[in-house]
Amino acid sequence: MRFAFTDEQVLFADTVREILAGECTPSAVRAAWDDPEGRVPGLWQTLAATGVLGVAAPESHGGLGMSTCDLVLLLEELGYAACPEPVAEHAAVAVPILRDHAPGAMADEWLGRAADGSALLIAGAPTDDLVPAAGRADLALLCTGGEVHAVAAGDLSATPQRSVDRARRLARVDWSPTADTLVSDDPSVVDEVLDRGALAAAAQAIGVGRRLLDVTVAYVAEREQFGRPVGVNQAVKHHCSNVAIALEFAAPMVHKAAWAITHGEGPEGGNPSVDVAMAKAMASDAVDLACRSALQCHGAIGYTIEHDLQLWLKRGWALSASWGDAAHHRRRVGAGLLAG
Repeated sequence: MRFAFTDEQVLFADTVREILAGECTPSAVRAAWDDPEGRVPGLWQTLAATGVLGVAAPESHGGLGMSTCDLVLLLEELGYAACPEPVAEHAAVAVPILRDHAPGAMADEWLGRAADGSALLIAGAPTDDLVPAAGRADLALLCTGGEVHAVAAGDLSATPQRSVDRARRLARVDWSPTADTLVSDDPSVVDEVLDRGALAAAAQAIGVGRRLLDVTVAYVAEREQFGRPVGVNQAVKHHCSNVAIALEFAAPMVHKAAWAITHGEGPEGGNPSVDVAMAKAMASDAVDLACRSALQCHGAIGYTIEHDLQLWLKRGWALSASWGDAAHHRRRVGAGLLAG
C-alpha cells in the first residue's frame, strides 16, 4: 500500500506555491488588512481557474473530483503564504459537506458556482463563536443542535468583529434554522464538519510554521552581534531545531488524518476523528512553538507591525486556536480512544 504523495499531487502543490509567491506576497497580505473585504485583488479568480476552489467538487459540477489527500498539500501552501482568502473553509469544508450530505437540489444549486469561484461558501466551526468571511459569503454552512444548515447570505445577519489578524475577517452570525436550510440532522455530520475544518486549520498551521522557520533561519544567519551571526549561538540553534522537529513530527500526522478522512472508518481508514484530533493538537503545538521561537530569535523587531514577521505570527496563533485548540483535541483523542 502506497502512502506517499503522487507526483501529480506534489506538482499541483508546487504550482499553487508559485502562484501564491507571485500574487500573495507579504505586501499583498499587508494590503489586504486595509481592503474593505480583506482580499488580494484577482487571487480568488486565479485560484478558481487553477482548480483549487473546486478540488473536492464533482466533475459533473465543474470540479476536479479529487479527495482530501489531494487538497492537504495545497492547504499547507496557503498557510505558507498567509493567504487572506477563505479558501480552506470554502474548498476543504463547505464543498465536500454539500457534496456528500446536501439534498440534490441544494448541491446542484451551489457546487458548480463554488467550483468556478462565482460563489463563496464558508463554514463556521462548532467550537467557535465567530465565522470567517461571513460578511461576504454567498452561503454559510452552520451547525446548531446536532444539525448542519446551509444558510444563504440573505437569510443571515453578520456583525463584524475585531481580529488581531486583520486579514481574517470575522463576524458574529445571527440566523434561524429552517427546513429549507437543513443539510443534515445527523450529529455525525456535525463531527465531520469539525474534522474537516480542524484538518484544514492544521495543514495551514504547518505551512505557517515552515514559513516562520525559514524566515527565522535566514534572519539569524545574517543578523550580527559582537562581530558574528547570532545564528552561531547554541541557544538560537536549539530554538530553530526544536521548531523543525515539532513540524517534522506534526506534518505526517496531518497527512495521515487527510488519508483517514479520504478512506473513512474501517480496517484501512481507522477512526478519522481521532486521527484529525491528534493532527490538530500536534499542529497547534508546533505552530505555537514556531511563533514563540521566531519572535524570540528576531528580538524586539519581531514585535513591530512594520515587520512582516507579525503577519505570520498572528495567523499562526489564530490557526492554533481555531477549530478547537490543542487541549480541545487532546480531549477528543482521549474520548475516541476510550470509546474504541
